Amino acid sequence: MAATLCQVLGFVLSLLGVAGVIAATGMDQWATEDLFDNPVTAVYSYSGLWRSCVRQSSGFTECRPYFTILGLPALLQAVRALMIVGIVLGVIGCLIAIFALKCLKMGNMEDNIKATMTLTAGILFLLAGVCGIAGVSAFANLIVQSFRFTSYAGEGFGMYGGGVGGLTGALTPRYTFGPALFVGWIGGAILGIGGIMMCLACRGMTPDNKQRYDGMAYKPASQHTVYKSDIRPRPAYNDSYKAQSVDGRQSTQKFDYV
Repeated sequence: MAATLCQVLGFVLSLLGVAGVIAATGMDQWATEDLFDNPVTAVYSYSGLWRSCVRQSSGFTECRPYFTILGLPALLQAVRALMIVGIVLGVIGCLIAIFALKCLKMGNMEDNIKATMTLTAGILFLLAGVCGIAGVSAFANLIVQSFRFTSYAGEGFGMYGGGVGGLTGALTPRYTFGPALFVGWIGGAILGIGGIMMCLACRGMTPDNKQRYDGMAYKPASQHTVYKSDIRPRPAYNDSYKAQSVDGRQSTQKFDYV
């Protein structure tokens, strides 16, 4: 019962974690403009993994996708790859975990097979959580570096070094952590916790294969056993046969019978 509860709870947490990683990957607010001491408040800009957006004070928002792949920094492309790999691993783990649930009967599937599938799903969830956290942390490091070397007085370095989305100029905005980063961190952490619980549930689902066999006790002969020779007289067998002659005399001839 404890193993089943741990498995179901780990599966639910893993689903929430996968949903969080997917939501964070699709969000545009990975890096938001820092409004502290910002002289220009009529325009608010933010950017994500796939496009950058500008929102005016009137409420009008314009987003521009990144039409280039080779022009993007290598770190941004690595973050994209990590998030996509995390999503793929999480989805595959969810599919395996559904068939591995102990509360669901899937034909004549044995418990040891379900335990192996549960362990596999748990490992996939752990890897997906690590990929999600690593991708978000790498992007956060990029924001920190851009924030340190960007000022409103000069040209600045821009968010991606080259001004993707037209966010460069005399007053380059500084960016800070957006809501998508926190969603990705929380989703990756929940995904990792769910994977750990799935791995722990595997140990409780493994059947006990130790079987007891009833055997006979064998006692070897003692080394000091004395064997006595048989001294009883044995009957003598005479294989000779004395034949009598015609005149009544005995003959000493012997006949062997085969």
